[in-house]
Amino acid sequence: MSRDAREWAWEDSTSRGNARLVLLSIADRIPDEQCVAWASLTSLMRRTNASRNAVRGAIATLTEAGELEVLGGYSGPHHSTVYRLPRAAAWLAKVSAARENDADAYVEPLTDDDPVPHLDGARLRKHGIWPTTGSESDPRRQIPTGSESAPPRQNLTPPRVGFRPSSGSEADPQNRSEPKVNRRYSSSRAANLTSATDWQVDDASLSWAQQQGHLDRLGDQGLQAADAKWRHYRAASSPRPAAAWAADWKSWIAREHTPAPQRPNLYALPGGSPGPQAGMTKADLHMAALLAAVDEPTGTE
Repeated sequence: MSRDAREWAWEDSTSRGNARLVLLSIADRIPDEQCVAWASLTSLMRRTNASRNAVRGAIATLTEAGELEVLGGYSGPHHSTVYRLPRAAAWLAKVSAARENDADAYVEPLTDDDPVPHLDGARLRKHGIWPTTGSESDPRRQIPTGSESAPPRQNLTPPRVGFRPSSGSEADPQNRSEPKVNRRYSSSRAANLTSATDWQVDDASLSWAQQQGHLDRLGDQGLQAADAKWRHYRAASSPRPAAAWAADWKSWIAREHTPAPQRPNLYALPGGSPGPQAGMTKADLHMAALLAAVDEPTGTE
């Protein structure tokens, strides 16, 4: 399950710099779709190769952005801090609900209105996470720690409290009067919608198809045929952002079947065609020449 959480962090998180490294480090520990994991401050410092203050600042930035939540009512092994990726949990729940009956169903991008699933505390115990002492309505904050040889423990800044790095957070502009221009789910995205027919395959998508081996697997003609089928199938779909079309196109290409292999054109055989047909690969050419040489009369029959 950590793979799905990491994929969300890579593809959908707006975090940058140390905040992104901390988020990925926590996502790598997530065991199930609740997107909850424990980690000590020392382990995060070691995995991100960042200082204590840098990790603390990254956690504060992520909690303020709503991408990370510190579960003060729970504690992990060695009294380590427990974290949750609420937006990742909401996204996985949305995907699961949309594809319950259709594994290939398109899932609309996550919005601020999508709810975060209720936390099942009993399931957390399987992963060494237990409620802290005291009432759950007013839990005591736990102190992150690592091994016994780790540096002295320090209280972690609670989420959504006024701690901010002196130079401003990485996700927000330094001048508070400036508008946030990097919000993924802002209303301005509505002006960037397009249809599947008008969407053009960008260089990044073509590079992805080549790097993943789909271009070699399908060939130029096969890729064009798969693109045409995708556009025909999506012609009636409502407009979406270009990034959504790109992701859907990649998913379609990845599922496209490899063209069935055909018998090589034996153009070199007597009575065969005078030359190779268009579209033959080097392997087909070599196989045709080999079969022709084996079948050619030698005069000793």
